[in-house]
Amino acid sequence: MIDITKLNNLPSAKVLVVGDVMLDRYFNGDSQRISPEAPVPVVNVNKVEDKAGGAANVARNIAYLNGQVGLLGLIGDDSEGQSLNNILSAVGVQSALVTQAELPTITKMRVISRHQQIVRLDIEQKFSPAHSDMLADKFMQTFADYDFVIISDYNKGSLYAVSRMITAAKAAGKTVLVDPKQADLSVYRGADIITPNLNEFKLAGGDPSSEQSILSSARTILQQSGIAAMVLTRSEQGMMLITAEHSHHFPAQVLEVSDVTGAGDTVIATLATMLGAGMTLADAVETANLAAGIVVSKLGTSVVSVVELAAKVNKYLFSQGDVYQTPFDKVLQHIKFAKQNGERIVFTNGCFDILHAGHVRYLAQAKALGNRLVVGINTDDSIKRLKGASRPINSLADRATVLASLASVDWILPFGDKASEQDTPLELILKVMPDVLVKGGDYTVDTIVGAEQVISAGGEVKVLQFVEGSSTTALIKKIQG
Repeated sequence: MIDITKLNNLPSAKVLVVGDVMLDRYFNGDSQRISPEAPVPVVNVNKVEDKAGGAANVARNIAYLNGQVGLLGLIGDDSEGQSLNNILSAVGVQSALVTQAELPTITKMRVISRHQQIVRLDIEQKFSPAHSDMLADKFMQTFADYDFVIISDYNKGSLYAVSRMITAAKAAGKTVLVDPKQADLSVYRGADIITPNLNEFKLAGGDPSSEQSILSSARTILQQSGIAAMVLTRSEQGMMLITAEHSHHFPAQVLEVSDVTGAGDTVIATLATMLGAGMTLADAVETANLAAGIVVSKLGTSVVSVVELAAKVNKYLFSQGDVYQTPFDKVLQHIKFAKQNGERIVFTNGCFDILHAGHVRYLAQAKALGNRLVVGINTDDSIKRLKGASRPINSLADRATVLASLASVDWILPFGDKASEQDTPLELILKVMPDVLVKGGDYTVDTIVGAEQVISAGGEVKVLQFVEGSSTTALIKKIQG
């Protein structure tokens, strides 16, 4: 299970990105007619936007995850190169782009109308080995300040000298990750992690015909190429982490794909940053998979923020397994992290023995008062003491499982243990210390358990009215007839 507390360590991640940088330029406008000159749409451009692309997008992703990031690449002596430098400087990337006068900055121009790409125009010429040597020389002067190195290869010529760079980085004890474009992966020999997509995997000799053939061929590639691990990205089929001894499959985490542009950049950027924050390799890959699910739901070259990623990870962890059995301290850590990221925490509590329409509406109203809803739920022993020996009708496990299915509920924490016979949620409220404490029914603020403490801490207390005619006790009596 992902240790979300490691996200607190993101600013300690030190990552150097080296590779093919480019400028992504978007021409946005409406299109309502066909050109009289040719059967093509006429786009009335009303907005031109420049974004970092290629290796520059990898660096930008790391910056948005609060990592310390440097960038090396080749640009031309032109306005596009200057625009790229300005974009990177604005987000805190320590770019040391090498300017050469012979070739232009690689630029990808996309015409967008009504969220659809109409055409892409590329301005590029492949860099020469001499240009790559310039970049490698700059790398030798720079990489010592970083713990992780990302090789972002788009096959534009910047990385002819990649073997020299990897050898130097590994000799200095750096962790090297590669997003490859070469069919012969042995050019990246010595790298720790390689992140091909399915097409790149096939070009390298991989066999995607079955899960077993993927594992077998991937391990052959790793052994022959001298690379320690592969993270295979497979679009809607998710991602696979493969080493000589182990493999893990992570299902795709996206409901709707808007644009896959730059998804691979986000994956390797997140992977390196999470490793830099102290996550295990498996947890880092799992987190990168979640980040990919966020970025492909956005249009164009995009990034994932720490707040977005933390919310996604929290919700993902909540959806895994028996939620009520999640370690208590772990849940409190997740809540604390959400607070640190500016999320407003709402707390309510109850037995929720038989979930009915009144409960569902009440919990939705409670969630609407903030960003996250924590539900305190009475244990079985507590309900017996409060409601009698015939209750609860449903066990804690069943009640928690049903509550977990509601979109409004983020975390569930039990209270009312047998030893203390403490049937109020006060101790739980003090540990959560919500921004908003919510109770339903005819309570007044001065009669709500925990209200005084929450208000003293700067929070609020809200009373919501229950839906008339909705009652678990009345429902049980009706069933018993």
